[in-house]
Amino acid sequence: MGRHHKMQRQLAGTKGKTEVPLRGGKRLDVLKGRKAIEVERSGDPRRIALALNRLKVKRTLKKELKVPQKDLDKAVTIAKKKNIKVTITNLSGTKKRKIK
Repeated sequence: MGRHHKMQRQLAGTKGKTEVPLRGGKRLDVLKGRKAIEVERSGDPRRIALALNRLKVKRTLKKELKVPQKDLDKAVTIAKKKNIKVTITNLSGTKKRKIK
């Protein structure tokens, strides 16, 4: 079990779901209550953009993208460009940036 999968299970807790199917054969990392969470550890701008697109599908939910702290500013820039309302946090959750 890789680090990404461990994070998914930890974020989902006992009541959340992991690998939730979306339209088009895509999957959302975690769905917990009214919150959709994506974890992107690679730091690749294209992969961050794809994760944001997966979050954008769930319109009524609160969206959260978790990235490594060194990629926080990169993710904020991409989210602003895509005009997505999302909270971007580092992996531990100590730093947050809200995009409105």
